[in-house]
Amino acid sequence: MLIAGPTASGKSALAMAIAEASGGVIVNADALQVFDNWRVLTARPSPQDEARVPHRLYGYVPRNYPFSAGHWLRDVAPILHGDLRPIIVGGTGLNLTALTEGLAEIPLTPSEIRVAGALRLAQGGLPALLADLDPATLDRIDQQNPARVARAWEVQRTTGRGLASWQDETPPPLLPLSETYAFVLHSDRDWLRDRIARRFDQMLAQGALDEARANLGNWNPKDPSAKAIGAPELIAHLKGEMTLDDARTHAITASQQYAKRQRTWFRKRMGNWKVIPLP
Repeated sequence: MLIAGPTASGKSALAMAIAEASGGVIVNADALQVFDNWRVLTARPSPQDEARVPHRLYGYVPRNYPFSAGHWLRDVAPILHGDLRPIIVGGTGLNLTALTEGLAEIPLTPSEIRVAGALRLAQGGLPALLADLDPATLDRIDQQNPARVARAWEVQRTTGRGLASWQDETPPPLLPLSETYAFVLHSDRDWLRDRIARRFDQMLAQGALDEARANLGNWNPKDPSAKAIGAPELIAHLKGEMTLDDARTHAITASQQYAKRQRTWFRKRMGNWKVIPLP
């Protein structure tokens, strides 16, 4: 079973209810909940939740370890054939579509090309990267998502081929959609925005600032785990660079923007998934 949904939509609670009612193991498909240095801020299951039902692929990757959809597919593969029924839940659309549609085996990007892309983005913005992409890739990617655009640019520069061309040679998926039950949560935008704000306040009440303080000594904004929403803002507050109120506002805004990108991905890439409407 697969459960997708935007951040703060309640997908983890749904997975817990299903696992407790009918058995199974909850498997993480969120790109940031894999890291071991953030629990509260990435809304990882609590120790109490993990004691109630089995959980896999949560909090097991070091903070600075490069971790991609390909790494996640490698780790999830043996769980698909285990003794317990997997209930795979997350909001990272790339992981879920890679699982059900396959993932192109694209060569790694050299560090110098990644640096060149970052410089080009800083100097000319998204249009500077988009101008170098082929029409098929432009038609396929989310042109408002800096990470997706940068990835497409890096692939083009590294291999001399567009991302779309690589995707067209994708190998068979580990779990074809036809062989599982796949659900995606759809919610009203304003309802979700309010939940996101309330959840961040709940994170603060549960110790998110203390968690950020524990990460302060080893903080590196280039670490993969540093992409956790709210982490840069709370670290900036602890460094005296912004007030806690400003950090809260910026983090909530970033989370709401992320939810918008998630909803766009789900609409474009998960049209065959069964929709569960939320308020």
